[in-house]
Amino acid sequence: MSMTALKGDTAFQARSLFRSLLRQSSQFAAYNFREYAKRRTKDAFREHSGETEERRIQDLMQKGLKELQIMKVRFPPNFPLVRCDERRG
Repeated sequence: MSMTALKGDTAFQARSLFRSLLRQSSQFAAYNFREYAKRRTKDAFREHSGETEERRIQDLMQKGLKELQIMKVRFPPNFPLVRCDERRG
């Protein structure tokens, strides 16, 4: 397999991860969580867009996948959040 094919595959995986993170973050019920997750995803990808070292790219991809799993497990879609002013008596 050529290096060009490997780089193309990595780019495809990175775009797929980016879309998955944005899709998962858009499912948060709370506005602040939703906007923070979207902003953090975009900022992280923008920060590392010029990365060329293959090992570093793979480490960043693993970190992104771990973040995606955390978002899916800890905050499933429409996770019920109780606001501070909604105290139960």
